[in-house]
Amino acid sequence: MSSGLNRRSFLSTTATIAGAAAMTPLLSACGGATAKSGANSKEGLKAALPTYVPNSAVKADIPPVSGGTDVATDPGYLSYPTSPPKTVSGVPGKGGRYTAVTPLWGTNPPAGNSFYQAMDKALGVELTIKPADGNNYNTIVPTMTAAKKLPDWINLPSWWNPNFNTGKLAGTQLADLTPYLSGDKIKKYPNLAALPTGAWQAGAWGDKLYGIPCVSTRFGVGAVYYRRDVLDSRGITADQVKSADDLMNLGKELTDAKRGVWAFDDVWTYLYTAWGCPQKWKVDNGKLVHLFETQEFLEALDWHYRLATSGYMHPDALAGDNANATTRFYSGKALIQGDGGGAWNLADYQSGVAADPKYRRGAFNALAADGKSTPVLYMGASSSMISYLNADLKPAQIEELLAVANYLAAPYGTAEYTLINFGVEGVHHTRVNGVPTFTTEGKKDVQPQTFPFLAAPSAVLSNPGGDIVTKDYSGWQAANVKTLTKPCFWNTNYSMPPAIAAAEAAQSVNDTIKDCYHGKKKVSDVQAAVSSWRSGPGERLKHWMTDNVLNKNGTGQ
Repeated sequence: MSSGLNRRSFLSTTATIAGAAAMTPLLSACGGATAKSGANSKEGLKAALPTYVPNSAVKADIPPVSGGTDVATDPGYLSYPTSPPKTVSGVPGKGGRYTAVTPLWGTNPPAGNSFYQAMDKALGVELTIKPADGNNYNTIVPTMTAAKKLPDWINLPSWWNPNFNTGKLAGTQLADLTPYLSGDKIKKYPNLAALPTGAWQAGAWGDKLYGIPCVSTRFGVGAVYYRRDVLDSRGITADQVKSADDLMNLGKELTDAKRGVWAFDDVWTYLYTAWGCPQKWKVDNGKLVHLFETQEFLEALDWHYRLATSGYMHPDALAGDNANATTRFYSGKALIQGDGGGAWNLADYQSGVAADPKYRRGAFNALAADGKSTPVLYMGASSSMISYLNADLKPAQIEELLAVANYLAAPYGTAEYTLINFGVEGVHHTRVNGVPTFTTEGKKDVQPQTFPFLAAPSAVLSNPGGDIVTKDYSGWQAANVKTLTKPCFWNTNYSMPPAIAAAEAAQSVNDTIKDCYHGKKKVSDVQAAVSSWRSGPGERLKHWMTDNVLNKNGTGQ
């Protein structure tokens, strides 16, 4: 339960995607050739965003640590409240009947089950949720939008914005929530007001607010992880690794190919910025500079090529097998890997201990490759799961569903949160050592990827039965929160013409980069691919980004 939604494998996946933002256009939606950019202006965005009002309904055992504007560690909880407090008085709904669609990476609960009935009663509405297969969601939703048959409420994961054409849907098929939530208007919905400002920004298009954050955090980064139990047994601590040279030397010390042990799995996505690279863009003297154009990028590639050819990297990782990376980590065959923040949780701890009773995950602190510069960790999207309301809804219906959303966004440990995530006590869950634990009926009916994918509180760190995880992860966040930095165009939405989106994807360049950090191609091969890209698509991309995003929105930092 390392996030407020108990989304273990899902959060690992989404955090990994956020960490790879430099390589893929996560927040851009491909429109037609004449589509407007959809980017927000500084003034318009400021006017549209809700006021942030923290909620302290349940006091954290490990309070959040601020790292600056929009930046803070996730609060940590070592126990579940014995008497969950209520944050919503009465029933939020007024008897309306609505439909909703959310993605589901799991087992679909039976329609009309006892949990759904309990939720309808608590919400005061009849909300028919139809979970759709998450693996095919990017093809299911476009069918709905093409026919203009969206449900009343739908979740649109931001990494599929290009597939959904979300920027074009905003204001046509998706309701404008600005009149209801901008500025102090959101104070009517205190649980929604407690969601991070950056998370709301991820659902804003064209100076208007459309999306409701479902997965949100003020600490959105991945990490380079290591088997702490193995390094501890050798007297090696994370704070001893302060440079890229230190990492390479550690690789030599840890690798024992004869025993089937290699130091490294893939780390490029979570390490390349240590050389001072921008995540994707930076502004130099008022002009946009792409990652591929920087000398630091080439230096990072050179080190990763040397790593790939050093003999310190697992052969399966070099072959591109990412599907079994976690298994290699658990078995001690690869001791260092990059992954999203969601990888560090109770499920990981339990699986790791099952493979090796000594298992303990750790993460290296942010480092600068030269060991001298100030380390930087670039923040990913503040929210990657965002829900939207149908533009055909009447104002009274929108207000009713926002009241429902406010209920669904109740903080961790509250009475509302307990019902949403665990169901009715005595029916869907019982207390085991103070922790809500599913009954047989609860396992069948309560799916954490239904209601929380319509609205949910900001992430927390809580791993009942594995407090060591919460303490370790909280400690790492606190040690690194000051290094978190907003990348250029942070949480910025924009709609791209197809040709520009293809230029941003830079598929041929990225394929060559991957071959380079797997030792199959040299840095000179990447330089050649970049040169070809820069002379055509790259230059067109830069001009488009300058005119449609930078000049209208600034850097978003």
